[in-house]
Amino acid sequence: MNSKTIKGASLGLSSGLFWAIDTILIGYILASATFMSFAEIALAAPLISTFLHDLMSSIWMMILLGVKGELGLTFKKLKTRSGLFVVLAATLGGPVGMTFYVLSVQSIGASFTATISSIYPAIGAFFAFILLKDKLSLKNWAGLLTSILSITLLSYSGNLISGSTVSIGLVFILLCVFGWGMESVIVAYGMKDDQVSPIQALLIRQFTSAVIFGLLIIPIFVGHSVTVQVLSTNATWLIALIALAGTLSYIFYYQAINLVGPVRAMGLNISYAAWAILIDVLFLGGDFSFKNMVFAALIMVGSIFTVMENKKKLIRDDGDLMRGNPASAFNK
Repeated sequence: MNSKTIKGASLGLSSGLFWAIDTILIGYILASATFMSFAEIALAAPLISTFLHDLMSSIWMMILLGVKGELGLTFKKLKTRSGLFVVLAATLGGPVGMTFYVLSVQSIGASFTATISSIYPAIGAFFAFILLKDKLSLKNWAGLLTSILSITLLSYSGNLISGSTVSIGLVFILLCVFGWGMESVIVAYGMKDDQVSPIQALLIRQFTSAVIFGLLIIPIFVGHSVTVQVLSTNATWLIALIALAGTLSYIFYYQAINLVGPVRAMGLNISYAAWAILIDVLFLGGDFSFKNMVFAALIMVGSIFTVMENKKKLIRDDGDLMRGNPASAFNK
């Protein structure tokens, strides 16, 4: 792998690590007395936590870009063509993806929802090929599908329930998968001319998601009175700290998208499932499971294979560079 790919792979795996930390900590928050008290509102806890998470993350990004002197410039870029593509990606990945994920959990259960949602990188790969002409080698596809299959087997722990909620539940999760898969593809398109940097794109993403959740999703499904109750507890400060891990994950993820393309970045990011297993066993006293460790290893190996280049292609691209024909930003 060349230096750009190695850097992209390191950033992508780091995004998975920090997303695993974020997910584990959010799980503890959702199991706390603060959120359990809203159990009668099935959608309240995950949607409120997502809203607050993205809101706090956008605040962290404003601080970072403020220090860099780019805050005003970033909001000006909201009106540009590239900025609007990032807004579209944010809408699909945040409010659309997460809301339909939660609705699917309510309809067909967490196990089946988690299993189906793990295919989103394959959906992203399809649209990246159609829209960006981003092609994967046989080796890359083998790695991506290995990771997806391992996560699917790891997530699945039961049979699909029967009943009238199945069909609508499947519609919900397919809309979720479409939103998550398209997010990185559209973000990559928005960043391809370098008009919007990965860090600027991330602020636009988190700010857009928080605004849509706050003005549309929360009022429709939960109500702001519940949000105000949560804001009055210590959970707010904990979510703010957790959002820092999530922000770091997204920073690494968006930089990986910019370096190795959306599909490879997704293939690396889904390593969070393996990182979560390792963190649970090594630091949280979780039970050791040989089966889970095998799946974790397969997910990691698959993630690495997702970004490995074809040696013949590298020789061809190096020749192009020597002749003054730079390789594309998407490693085509």
